[in-house]
Amino acid sequence: MSTVSNMKGELVRTSVPVHDQPGTTPDKRLGLEAFQAIDRMREALGGQLTGGVSPGSAALAFFDWGLHLAGAPGKQAELVWKAGRKTGRLIAHLMGSAFDPKAPWVIDPLPGDRRFVHESWREPPFSWMAQGFLLGQQWLHNVTHEVPGVMKHHEDVVSFAAKQWLDMLSPSNNPFTNPEILARAWETGGMNFWQGWKNWAEDVSRQMTGQPPPGVEAFTPGRTVAITPGKVVFRNHLIELIQYAPATGQVHPEPVLIVPAWIMKYYILDLSPDNSLIRWLVGRGFTVFAISWRNPDASDRDLDMDDYRRFGVMAALEAVGAILPGAKIHATGYCLGGTLLSIAAAAMARTGDRRLASMTLLAAQVDFTEPGELALFIDASQMHFLDSMMWNRGYLSADQMAGAFQLLRSNDLVWSRMVRDYMMGERTPMNDLMAWNADSTRMPWRMHAEYLQRLYLDNELAAGCFMVEGRPAVLQNIRLPMFAVGTERDHVAPWKSVYKIHQLMDADITFALTSGGHNAGIVSEPGHPGRRYRIGSYTHGDPLLPAAEWMAAHEPLPGSWWTAWGEWLAARSGPLGPPPPMGAPAAGYPPLCDAPGSYVFQK
Repeated sequence: MSTVSNMKGELVRTSVPVHDQPGTTPDKRLGLEAFQAIDRMREALGGQLTGGVSPGSAALAFFDWGLHLAGAPGKQAELVWKAGRKTGRLIAHLMGSAFDPKAPWVIDPLPGDRRFVHESWREPPFSWMAQGFLLGQQWLHNVTHEVPGVMKHHEDVVSFAAKQWLDMLSPSNNPFTNPEILARAWETGGMNFWQGWKNWAEDVSRQMTGQPPPGVEAFTPGRTVAITPGKVVFRNHLIELIQYAPATGQVHPEPVLIVPAWIMKYYILDLSPDNSLIRWLVGRGFTVFAISWRNPDASDRDLDMDDYRRFGVMAALEAVGAILPGAKIHATGYCLGGTLLSIAAAAMARTGDRRLASMTLLAAQVDFTEPGELALFIDASQMHFLDSMMWNRGYLSADQMAGAFQLLRSNDLVWSRMVRDYMMGERTPMNDLMAWNADSTRMPWRMHAEYLQRLYLDNELAAGCFMVEGRPAVLQNIRLPMFAVGTERDHVAPWKSVYKIHQLMDADITFALTSGGHNAGIVSEPGHPGRRYRIGSYTHGDPLLPAAEWMAAHEPLPGSWWTAWGEWLAARSGPLGPPPPMGAPAAGYPPLCDAPGSYVFQK
């Protein structure tokens, strides 16, 4: 089955067959569907035992690494020599601390590793364990890296797996070798373990019954978060379009259309009133529209990327154009929403569609040659394994996505939480960003399989061969003023990958690099303590600096990138005038309900 639209822009099913793999046709298939279904079922069932990890992918990586290490006597000798040096450094620390308990460490934790920051780790015998672990971690890094002949992807997979195994054995995770846990047990008479057990039992119970983490109920959309006033002015099978009520007497004539990623609920950009980007924009005289994506289920399995472009971005542009006739639009895409917006803008540029005034990309990639740590889970074997699991369910489930992200930051999201909640007996207070993160979504099988294959594996968009309606969507055709934002600690869309937008578009680009990660760096409101950003402009024809040189050439500025973006938008907008009406009933876009709409509540 495939999807087409009816007169209302709704998605309906047709009898046109859809191929099992994006970009293939039945006459190119060598096998028969029945036999291929057997393999799919085997992989789908196997995925339930392996947590979605392809055994073939892992085996190939370890075989490649092991075979080349076994055939590299020079590398083996180097590892023995380094093991001896690290043992000597550890012995030196042991001897030094025997005379001076405050003896300096011979190795410090990596940046961002906060497992051993407490003062008690600096004293024997805990300092001995911490130093032994850190030296072992450094040696294991040497073991898994720079083995001659190993494929880079396989090296990354082996290194990641080794790090997960070693992190599990960290002395900070053991109640008998962690001085903070021992001190807590002494203070509470061991009641921290009783409270930790209750926390664990509550978490297991909530997980088994499908309930969210404790404290999430305090952050309900429409009550405490996502409360910027507005109306849903358009709805189809994929999106609800929200138009926000004006907060100023006059507004710029060009509206802002926000395209969030379909992997997330849109209200990350409309959290609490004090950190809502949408409320901030409305308060500065902009008319704001935002897409709220439907949370797909098994019946949506055959929706593809072009459905998301047509019934998402293009349908929203049509609605905004009907409500504000003749107004050009400041289009803004976040994460995968920015990638989809880039595809739509490239297709529009090819046909001479000039409805956009500018384009803003927030932590969004258009080149996937360096996609960050998520690439660990994406190769041909893993892709086919994941595709079979999605084929079985009809979608990629929220728990599969959450598990992958937790592994990428296991120290912060798995082990430190286990120590804090289950051994210290404490709970980290829930906040709006954590509650939003727990409000997860699904992704349809065909769309996600196509996205991974065409963008991650084949990198079609950057190569200029991503087909839209039978013709390539070429990024170089986009001539719009552009504002792009990268975040320094982004593990989903690394900022150096986001920066590659300069190489792919013949446009004037303002690039901002902000502190924080993929989410916290974007939700970075003015007044947030410790925030900083770098910013620079590139005009077509200027010499292009490599990413590292660009960073060195631009000093960090205190504050939020929001202010710079707001000024950038205002400079490319017309004079202030009266705000537009809410919706356009005469054009078929009446207000349907209050924001945040209904799709945001779909579980």
